Amino acid sequence: MRRTCILILFAVWSSVMLNGQTVTDSGAAESQQATTAGTVRVKIHTRLGDIIVRLYDATPIHRDNFVKLVKEGYYDGTLFHRVIKDFMIQGGDPHSKGAPADVLLGGGDPGYTLEAEFRSGLYHKRGVLAAAREGDATNPERRSSGSQYYIVWGRRFSPRQLDFLSDKLLAEHPETGGLSARQREIYSIYGGTPHLDGMYTVFGEVEEGLDVVEKIQLCPTGASDRPVADIDVQMTLLP
Repeated sequence: MRRTCILILFAVWSSVMLNGQTVTDSGAAESQQATTAGTVRVKIHTRLGDIIVRLYDATPIHRDNFVKLVKEGYYDGTLFHRVIKDFMIQGGDPHSKGAPADVLLGGGDPGYTLEAEFRSGLYHKRGVLAAAREGDATNPERRSSGSQYYIVWGRRFSPRQLDFLSDKLLAEHPETGGLSARQREIYSIYGGTPHLDGMYTVFGEVEEGLDVVEKIQLCPTGASDRPVADIDVQMTLLP
């Protein structure tokens, strides 16, 4: 079974993940000034607390699809089925509802994918909401999963680490010109996962509850990065 996930060269990523620091909710709100957020807000309720995300108007395909699924109750009872410390928390697999502990998760979806919406200025800073997808080998257009999503935690980066990542990006994707000054600022001050920029669609960010994201990414995990104690969600559209 193919798993919809965030596919990375984890060894390379791990080699530059050093000296991470915690960012508070106020930091997340401050970093939002770099983007144009929309008016749609969703509450993600978990046993560890509530996360409120704001969806970007700049990515209407993903925004409208997420809203549709929330209204249908599609996400209610699904799990954060894949959690990696200092990286991200992933959910949205319909097969995760009530799934026994030994079941491999990550392959479920609503039966469709979404066109990628890569937008200048939307980066994988700490607290953003983005769409998971299958890898480039089977998905060269980088279309998003119809339902699976992740919230970034990541790390802060030193100038030297950002130089390394920028050089790698430039070598693999010369058209990007490497990391911009704005990206360097974001990842040095707020943290995140810069190697995912331009690879996965970012379509929202945490407005409140970044401390809950931190708690979840610190949870003990077992096989396939699934939390040992299930973390299910209930989602509600906010006025």
